[in-house]
Amino acid sequence: MKEKGDIYKRVLRLAVPMMIQNGITNMVHLVDNVMVGKIGTEAITAVSIVGQLIFVFNLAIFGGLSGPGIYGAQYYGQKNTEGFRHTFRIKHWICGGALIAGISVFLLWGEQLIHLYLKGESNDIDPILTMQYAKQYLVVMLIGLVPFAVTQIYASSLREAGNSVKPMVAGIASVLVDIVFNYLLIYGKFGMPRLGVRGAAAATVLARIVEMLVVILWAQLKKQEHEFLQGAYRTLLVPVDLAGKIVRKGFPIFLNEFLWSCGIAILTQCYSSRGLDIVAGLNISNAICNLLNVVFIALGSAVGILIGQTLGAQKYDRAQKEAFSLMWFTGFVCVGLTVILVAVSGIFPLLYDTTQRVRDYSQRFIIITAVFFPVQGFLNTLYFTLRSGGKTLVTFLFDSVYSMVVAVPLAAVLCYLTSLPIFLVYTIVQAVDIIKIIVGYVMIKKGVWISSIVADTGCSENPTNVL
Repeated sequence: MKEKGDIYKRVLRLAVPMMIQNGITNMVHLVDNVMVGKIGTEAITAVSIVGQLIFVFNLAIFGGLSGPGIYGAQYYGQKNTEGFRHTFRIKHWICGGALIAGISVFLLWGEQLIHLYLKGESNDIDPILTMQYAKQYLVVMLIGLVPFAVTQIYASSLREAGNSVKPMVAGIASVLVDIVFNYLLIYGKFGMPRLGVRGAAAATVLARIVEMLVVILWAQLKKQEHEFLQGAYRTLLVPVDLAGKIVRKGFPIFLNEFLWSCGIAILTQCYSSRGLDIVAGLNISNAICNLLNVVFIALGSAVGILIGQTLGAQKYDRAQKEAFSLMWFTGFVCVGLTVILVAVSGIFPLLYDTTQRVRDYSQRFIIITAVFFPVQGFLNTLYFTLRSGGKTLVTFLFDSVYSMVVAVPLAAVLCYLTSLPIFLVYTIVQAVDIIKIIVGYVMIKKGVWISSIVADTGCSENPTNVL
């Protein structure tokens, strides 16, 4: 019992700062959402659509950094500083490639992607005005992709080293900047220009820049506490064999996060076929639900790091026991989140200057999402546990392939070929994740994920074969 209490304390010490930071990051989106909501329903819908598209990019960054992250956590558990330093370096190459690809796609095909969400009909929402707002918002938001990616390079490595406080403080600074400049630039207060949705985007970009500067400057000034930063920029070259291993192990994770986020975007597009009011309602629902789901997302990330460190130290029996304890712990926490969401479901939509129909839709979406929070929390911990042992191909099949093969086609059939109410469709699509829980639990119980991927990896201070 004492061992269980210890692992709960360890995961909370790591997860709580991550919850705060991710919660603050989502608070930025929530503040944008509510303040833009005062402009009108078209503005809400536009920000929601662009946010969905940028979400795909963000998840691609997270996925791209997860491969090096698995090695980083195990290297840290192995006390291999040079190996950890190499994972930090390779993250720069990954983010650079993702930035070039992402910005190119948005510049070349941004309008076409936005248009996919404007095919539904509505008596209350003007699709032409919505497109205008969306393009204004997207152009400015592209600037913020660079500081976001740089922040993730540093923040992810600091977390893998067991320090999630610095990214949290940077997140607090960013949300303060975002709130202040949202107020000034959206509404044109204190002599500032009234920029509307462009002002919301500009405030978010400023917040991203501040977050990046805080986390980089603080980490560099405290390099004695983080050995991997000492000499990290003497070169960005990494050993070819290690780079190959990380790419092979990490590519399924990148592809998984990318396809999973694409699946979420496609699901939203399917729901939008029932009307633009649905998009607005989902946007309001997602704003509050995303603020609370950071709890189980942070717990899952912390579980992956802690279990990865334990596997790196080759304490396999302990890793499996802790994995089961943390799965049930996360599910229990999510029950409390369900209660909170249901309680605020009728209050939160009142913050928006929109139609009563959109408010009613958002309330019902909030309740349905809340009911499945324990399922998502348990599933998230399963996923990160499997991934901590380097079973990236398994998690790829388990997560995004399942979504693209089961959830997306199911939603498309129900939305386009049936007349079922949209809320029943949404519930059915959420419920199919229960199948994933059953499969994942069996895999964890069988121990197929237990391995140390750094046990035979040598990383010297002066590698001869680098790229």
